Amino acid sequence: MIKVQKLTKIYDMGKVKVKALDSVSFNVVNGDMLAIMGKSGSGKSTLLRQMGLLDLPTTGKIFLGRYEATRLAESTRAGLRLKYLGYVFQEYALLGELTAHQNVYLPGMMLNNKGSDYKKRAIELLKLVGLGKRAHHYPKELSGGEQQRVAIARALINSPKVLLADEPCANLDTISSSIVMETLAKLNQDMKVTIIFVSHDPSDKQYARHILTLGDGRIIAQDGRPA
Repeated sequence: MIKVQKLTKIYDMGKVKVKALDSVSFNVVNGDMLAIMGKSGSGKSTLLRQMGLLDLPTTGKIFLGRYEATRLAESTRAGLRLKYLGYVFQEYALLGELTAHQNVYLPGMMLNNKGSDYKKRAIELLKLVGLGKRAHHYPKELSGGEQQRVAIARALINSPKVLLADEPCANLDTISSSIVMETLAKLNQDMKVTIIFVSHDPSDKQYARHILTLGDGRIIAQDGRPA
């Protein structure tokens, strides 16, 4: 599904160059649930942004299926993001003036398909994440955990092959975090969605099928074994 080859990302900070990723290589198989772990500043979120086609690496390649995404024009990359990838941000990124239902179906309208189909699917997805009865509430009327589950439903509206979640529980309490992670695990198991999530919380390892640990921009362990 995804192949990462010798990925390097260097940020130019004027007189200082920061190497956020240093020759990172690994594969993600179809149907996997991969946890990218590591301390703050280890390169986790930078790596996820590359895999989500939100940024370009300095060197290296990313293959998404048969596409070498790092060589594509931005317009083509945007199309791949919309069609094949779903992205969950730690800050929820919901539109406050829209209901949960509207937040979920809005990205689906960008594919120019029938709006009624996406409105129906949005309700189904909200039920799937346990928020069917909260569909017409606004973000300010929802808890943090509920808002994150709305964000997960929104990320699934276009039936992505891969769902990427960047520290999805960073702003949540322990109970809400468990609900969100269990929701992701259920989607992986029942819907066979490939899920890649970033976390610095060791307790989240229990939800992953495979674990990639970063340190200073390099892979230092895979599934607990030193790289």
